[in-house]
Amino acid sequence: MSKLITVFGATGTQGGSVVRTIIADPELSKEFRVRAVTRDLSKKNAKALAEQGIEVIQGDMSSPTDVAKAIDGAHTVYLVTNFWENMSAKPEILQGKVVTDACKAAGVKHLIFSSLINASKATGGRLVNITHFDGKAEVEEYIRESGIPASFVMPGIFMSEIFSFIRKQEDGSFILAIPVPPGTVAPWIDAGIDTGNFVRAALQHPPMDNAHVIYAASDYYSFEQIAADFTSATGIPLNVVIIPSEMFKAGLAVSLPPDMVEEIYENLVLLEGPGYYAGADLTRSLELLSEKPVSLKDFFEKNREHWE
Repeated sequence: MSKLITVFGATGTQGGSVVRTIIADPELSKEFRVRAVTRDLSKKNAKALAEQGIEVIQGDMSSPTDVAKAIDGAHTVYLVTNFWENMSAKPEILQGKVVTDACKAAGVKHLIFSSLINASKATGGRLVNITHFDGKAEVEEYIRESGIPASFVMPGIFMSEIFSFIRKQEDGSFILAIPVPPGTVAPWIDAGIDTGNFVRAALQHPPMDNAHVIYAASDYYSFEQIAADFTSATGIPLNVVIIPSEMFKAGLAVSLPPDMVEEIYENLVLLEGPGYYAGADLTRSLELLSEKPVSLKDFFEKNREHWE
């Protein structure tokens, strides 16, 4: 009899990728049956999952009652929280703790959480405004203390975010304007595809010591390499432009509140040191994959019409 995996956020980018990967994999689809959890059953993505024969249920991760129902009978649970929905870490910390408590009470055998490093601790208190990292790190710590066998899949920067980084100028040229040196590196992931790829690795290689970290990124890319890959894939020249911090912040402030401006700015400063993953090597995580992840050049080629 197949084991049940409950996937929270199943209609979102990360959770949706997990569901698609499991049902498309010949072995995993035999080993696991999916229960997809969404807050809104009327969503197009929720209906599409149901039409494929997947069990789809309504559930709010802030509700202990909803969560208990969602994980009833589950062997494995995939949990992703959404900081950007409320632009606050408090709701996602609450949700993470509610799901963890329910998993412990239900005897879940494997909890897979979409986590990130604690940036405040990693920088010795130098960068304290990257709350979408620190909130997830607090949930991770809570999961570790619970004793539930867990995997922490840490996604890199979503490649879809590159759309907001690259700007077309009035003269038709393209620039990548950043407040850090062009040689600064960051890990990137095509989250809509490769979240499932890395979560599959977590399912195929469960934690041996109650804690397993998987760094979910195709590679580290410098901003110089991003520009080179963009030009190679699209044929369009892209120049990396270093701008003063205050100018960068002013550009963000046009559409974002002050706390979010600091959040995004410090996230880029983090890349300079100690780094997005605090210097972690990706080799071991990449060796766990059964399929090669999407590279940034692949992503640019796939989306070249966006810039044409």
